[in-house]
Amino acid sequence: MDYSTNFTYLLMEGHVDLEHYRYFYFVIVLAVYILIICFNTVVIFIIYSDKLLHEPMYIFIAALLFNSLFGTTVLYPKLLNDFLSERQVTSYQACMLQAFCIYTYGISEFTLLSAMAYDRYVSICKPLQYATLVKMSTVRKLLFFSWFVPSFEIGSLVILTYRLQLCKIKLDRIYCNNYAIVKLSCGDTSVNNSYGLFVLCVAVFPPVIFVIYSYVRILNVCLKNSKDFRRKALQTCFPHLIIFISFSVTVCFEIINSRLEGNVPHIINMIMSVENTVIPPLINPIIYGLKLQEIFKRIKKQFSWKKGNV
Repeated sequence: MDYSTNFTYLLMEGHVDLEHYRYFYFVIVLAVYILIICFNTVVIFIIYSDKLLHEPMYIFIAALLFNSLFGTTVLYPKLLNDFLSERQVTSYQACMLQAFCIYTYGISEFTLLSAMAYDRYVSICKPLQYATLVKMSTVRKLLFFSWFVPSFEIGSLVILTYRLQLCKIKLDRIYCNNYAIVKLSCGDTSVNNSYGLFVLCVAVFPPVIFVIYSYVRILNVCLKNSKDFRRKALQTCFPHLIIFISFSVTVCFEIINSRLEGNVPHIINMIMSVENTVIPPLINPIIYGLKLQEIFKRIKKQFSWKKGNV
């Protein structure tokens, strides 16, 4: 017998003690969202407004921070609205759109980080060929690839999920997750699971392998050069490496968390599920703003100028 039904809405039941702490949650999340917007916007504006920073490395940084703004904007406004609502409800179409955007954000982050690793690899290991290999046309192609390919991969995944008929409407999450939506179906989900695993492998492993390869080559070149060369190389590579490790760890937690759902305490489950839309968007602009001297100098100059005009 077929018990499946086409539902037009879903209930978001992942919130913890919302009736008691809704205003506390609202203030904390709003503060985090405002900080994310401010930190990322400041660095993006500095890079955009200063023509001396219109170089591949800084353009990739601006693209990475813009991607963070995209990912958090998909999540936080809906989350803030849910905190103040009596019932945490979303339409099925809106839920699928949110899942598409959040997954695209995550995969684009990995792709952008691998593009940045390529930029650093060529800059340090093949400096004489840098102008030829990393032209502005190459940067534009890499940025297009970083957003178009993830959109295509996730779009196909979402279409496969959308064709499923659901027999449950209670989503035990605080935002829409494709894997969680698939589990609401009573039908055959083998195609979704197989394609989802394929997308995961294609989206995560090649960028990770390439970044590791790039840094092995960079380390090898650094060891053969002077201490001053190593210092300059590490100064530009260290922020990228920290951000890559941070994002990889948070994504790893989310993947494990979604598979172990029900086997860990619910509060830990919810915290782990939003890590990659809290930690990377907050620390990325801070790390780049403080560690890269050119950006840091211009931020200081910008705020010193404003202070002097007050």
